[in-house]
Amino acid sequence: MPIPTKNANLSRRNFFLFAGSAAAALSGLGLVGCSGSGAASNGGSTSSADSSSSKKVSGSVTAVGSTALQPLVEAAAEKFMETNPDVQITVQGGGSGQGITQISQGAVQIGNSDVFAESKLSNPDDAKKLVDNKVAIVGMGPVAHPEVSIDDLTLDQLKGIFTGAITNWKEVGGQDLAITVINRASGSGTRATFEGAVLGGTKVPESFKPQEQDSSGTVAKMVAETPGSISYLAFSYFSDKLKALKVGGVEPKEETVETNDWTIWAYEHMYTSTSPDEATQAFIDYMLSDDVQGSLVEQTGYIPVTGMKVTRDASGNVTKK
Repeated sequence: MPIPTKNANLSRRNFFLFAGSAAAALSGLGLVGCSGSGAASNGGSTSSADSSSSKKVSGSVTAVGSTALQPLVEAAAEKFMETNPDVQITVQGGGSGQGITQISQGAVQIGNSDVFAESKLSNPDDAKKLVDNKVAIVGMGPVAHPEVSIDDLTLDQLKGIFTGAITNWKEVGGQDLAITVINRASGSGTRATFEGAVLGGTKVPESFKPQEQDSSGTVAKMVAETPGSISYLAFSYFSDKLKALKVGGVEPKEETVETNDWTIWAYEHMYTSTSPDEATQAFIDYMLSDDVQGSLVEQTGYIPVTGMKVTRDASGNVTKK
């Protein structure tokens, strides 16, 4: 699976994309939803655009939230607007919590999230007011500075590092070098996914206060430049400037995520209102189309939902398909 290198500043700016000047029919997109990949959590489903339609779409769409999902949404937005020049799509980061908050308040058209909305809303029932479009799977894993001498940690060792119990790489078989832990901010879906899989119910001591960064791009840059450092990132941010660590001998890759042998993964959600505007719905349909699901998802380092051998619900329960 190709793993692109990300620009460290990608999620710190508004990503304004403008397409060409010639108007294109909606049929040019071939907007046919990919079976099984966009089921809504409230029992609804996202309809596919009729590929034979000649109707043009126009308008503005703002998508805010997960920086782990951001590279896929940006790449898809650029392609979408090439054939829909009357649509302007703005993609912003800010974290999954921000995405869910803003879509639930009606402040944006799409809320991008690595976690189910139920986990971020003060009233989980409010998730029923949103449509959950699952557009991909994101694998996540621990990454270290490339000069760290080990390449495999047990789950208990990883937990010890991220709770402050283990502070030097020599304690886990590495060189005598202090460990610098870099966390994502508290609203991050990447952090919630990682901590759910690694820490479980273990509470982090108040005395342990590692540095926090607001975006995946910044984390990647910090780990690459800080000797002895460790953090966690979506697979789409892995690069040869980082060392992706195994956990319990299992490699962080698409095949192990699909079987749940690698347990640090999440659905990538693009939440909308139950009555999205025409441009928003057209873009969601495009995200679920073969154009994206059949190629762009994997090209940008994600995993198609259709390849999963298991499903996971909002409570974290995993079931074999």
